[in-house]
Amino acid sequence: MSVHDGHRGRMKEEFLKRPDTFPDHKVLELLLFYANPRGDTNPVAHDLMDRFVTLDGVMDASPAELLKVPGVGEHTVVLLKAVKEAGGRYLASRSKAAGLIQTTGDIFDLLRPYFYGARGEKVILICLDGKGKNLGVRVVSEGSVNAAEVTTRGVVEAALGLNASQVVLAHNHPSGLALPSDEDKATTRYLSQVLQTVGVALMDHVIFSEDDMVSMRESGFRF
Repeated sequence: MSVHDGHRGRMKEEFLKRPDTFPDHKVLELLLFYANPRGDTNPVAHDLMDRFVTLDGVMDASPAELLKVPGVGEHTVVLLKAVKEAGGRYLASRSKAAGLIQTTGDIFDLLRPYFYGARGEKVILICLDGKGKNLGVRVVSEGSVNAAEVTTRGVVEAALGLNASQVVLAHNHPSGLALPSDEDKATTRYLSQVLQTVGVALMDHVIFSEDDMVSMRESGFRF
């Protein structure tokens, strides 16, 4: 029996009693139990938090950066990346993928999992029928921060491919505020005009940043 077994047992019991108020460094220490079955994971958890500052910083760190922390090996890296991936898939499974999109809240619930943990820019399209039923979500482009390119062809093909009557365009600002730039506004006007020529209406253009989302339509932007 390991000298740490008693501590681990108490940690698990404490977590199950109050998971929502369990401190971040303890959550990390608890996770590391499963990558290091015998050793003391408390120092490694503190070193990770010291290096990456926050729990999401740890989860978003690249494998190469994680491996620079003493005590972190392949098992720990795989565990952390698997937990992050599982979290994103959990959110996606709870989204209203097959429902009606009637409010900005519906848009946020549907698209939040797609932008979960994204460090680069992504452009996504929700395709809807005339009644607002979700026909499908398509990732139009992905890139590094500020480098994703909205392609007119990609947007039009996605909309026509699902026989959409209307669409919602979305992209994120990974390192900024969820506010439309002049370039965002120009792109929105252009895409709205192009989509109209093929019988598709641009319902909204929303911008994500962290857990925030701004609707250009609700902000008064005219399409």
